[in-house]
Amino acid sequence: MSHRLTVFGTGYLGATHAVCMAELGYDVLGVDVDAAKVATLAGGEVPFYEPGLEPLLRKNVDAGRLRFTTSYAEAAAFGDVHFVCVGTPQKAGEYAADMTFVDSVVTGLAPHLTRECVVVGKSTVPVGTAARLAARLAAEAPAGAGVELAWNPEFLREGFAVEDTLRPDRLVFGVRDGGRAERVLREVFAPLIEVGTPVVVTDLPTAELVKVSANAFLATKISFINAMAEVCEVAHADVKKLSEALSYDTRIGGRFLHAGLGFGGGCLPKDIRAFMARAGELGVDQALSFLREVDAINQRRRARMVDLARELVGGSFHEMRIAVLGAAFKPNSDDIRDSPSLDVSSTIHRSGGTVTVYDPAAMDNARRLHPELRYADSAVEAATGADVVLHLTEWREFRDMDPAAISGVVRERRIVDGRNALDPARWRDAGWTYRALGRP
Repeated sequence: MSHRLTVFGTGYLGATHAVCMAELGYDVLGVDVDAAKVATLAGGEVPFYEPGLEPLLRKNVDAGRLRFTTSYAEAAAFGDVHFVCVGTPQKAGEYAADMTFVDSVVTGLAPHLTRECVVVGKSTVPVGTAARLAARLAAEAPAGAGVELAWNPEFLREGFAVEDTLRPDRLVFGVRDGGRAERVLREVFAPLIEVGTPVVVTDLPTAELVKVSANAFLATKISFINAMAEVCEVAHADVKKLSEALSYDTRIGGRFLHAGLGFGGGCLPKDIRAFMARAGELGVDQALSFLREVDAINQRRRARMVDLARELVGGSFHEMRIAVLGAAFKPNSDDIRDSPSLDVSSTIHRSGGTVTVYDPAAMDNARRLHPELRYADSAVEAATGADVVLHLTEWREFRDMDPAAISGVVRERRIVDGRNALDPARWRDAGWTYRALGRP
């Protein structure tokens, strides 16, 4: 393993990539401008919740394969292959992606690149970014044409990030014709390619489009079944049975066909909005106009959840206590970015309800962002005195919960299943009024 790797950005994507590449046997240097984050990781601690990542971090730091720094000069001197893994959040007040972090990596790194190397973008960026960055590297790096840019999009699922990095379903290499980058990437990812991981080699713009296209498709599939849930509610049909019947059609499949509160997180919502914004800049905004409705359906699910809860407590949240199970945008994560659960919770709070939230992993993050809400250390504590319980993040702890565990502590046995993940018969048999999105 001759290549030495650097990873710029030690957030969710960067930390996971750095740890997993070290696990594959490489010498890896993680780089971040945040000295506190660097110190935390160097001490063997992951600053976010991701199952299985921290033991691998400790193992590879202890083995000396993985180090962290804030120095771009040190990184340039160390690395042959530089991975760019920084965030591209949504710009404040508009749909477009904020490219500040990606641009700052290139600005900081380019002057130190004095020898042949490959810079590999992994961040999700608007199509056309790679060509722009390649031109900047050629102009600003002392090594000039010796610095090649490639794009290798990431496909991590939060909660399964280690597995998705070490056993991906495909590798995409966006490269320029005739360069070294494809050979270098094949060498770097040889341990994965040797066990049969498919490789798709494309030009740079195609590689940039793969991740946003995948996210746009998944978001559309989720919003499709949630649109069907809206129809089911007025037609007195059951969206759960509907999606089960559809899932047997091999052209459709059952994955991401679960109706509920909709999607959130740091990727799907901002990625489809950035995709729409970029399409507008390219003059093909009509091609992606359907994504506006996908986004709108997703937002409507949150409003419908609030309405359902309000119906169950008699039409007003005034003087009502609401227990919320789940704060993270999905289970097995502490990520609360664009969390549907916290969106619903804060809306109910503003409408006069007293909201108490419990989540197995995301409590500290939720407290920081939503200090106006109340927090509990367990589901039982959250449900104590509640007029209605809202199940909004489908953690296994909640799916497996015996209704009897909280039956005795609530003021009224009423539950709204925002994820269609609980067994209605089990809760109704225990004396609960059970409601769910898209079900009679």
